[in-house]
Amino acid sequence: MRKLLRKSGIGIGLALFSPAVLATQEELQTTVGEMVFYAFVLFMIVVFVAVYFMRSRDKRGTPLGRIFEEREAIHSVGPDTSVAACVRRMATEKIGALIVLDGERLAGIFTERDALNKVLAAGLNPVSTKVSEVMTKDPYCIPPTTTVGEAMELVTTRRFRHLPIVENGKVLAIVSSGDLTHWLVKDQIGEVQELVDLAARS
Repeated sequence: MRKLLRKSGIGIGLALFSPAVLATQEELQTTVGEMVFYAFVLFMIVVFVAVYFMRSRDKRGTPLGRIFEEREAIHSVGPDTSVAACVRRMATEKIGALIVLDGERLAGIFTERDALNKVLAAGLNPVSTKVSEVMTKDPYCIPPTTTVGEAMELVTTRRFRHLPIVENGKVLAIVSSGDLTHWLVKDQIGEVQELVDLAARS
């Protein structure tokens, strides 16, 4: 009789507590599912940050020689070219600087800053003023072995916007601060979108 009562009591107890147990199990499953999702998102963020910094560090060590190989022709003018003609050329080509060549020799660089500070602010006539009179003479040059990181440090600390790349006295290219920044981040945009899409699908 006692065994029967004990079994009945256990059966009744299980019947009464089973909804509560099931509810607790569902809440536990939901919580575990959320924790797994957040852990996955956190893992993806950590992976992205690690990849970003590793790629960024690797890219900063890339020699500039690899960049200018893909670039367009150098835009240059002679020393007797008028400032007005230089400005028109820069506007047409949508560039911020021109190399001034005396034959094959780099004589200087003429930038938007030169046009503003040395011509307009000084009240000179851009039609009659030669670029050789207002250009930046003997600009700071770098060899093609200079890394992207070293070039970025130069444009940051010395406030250069354009760096002529010269080897054995010959101008190979001109790289701007914008070129360097764009080259560093161009691959990261696609990677970010891929991670966002992956997180959205999960």
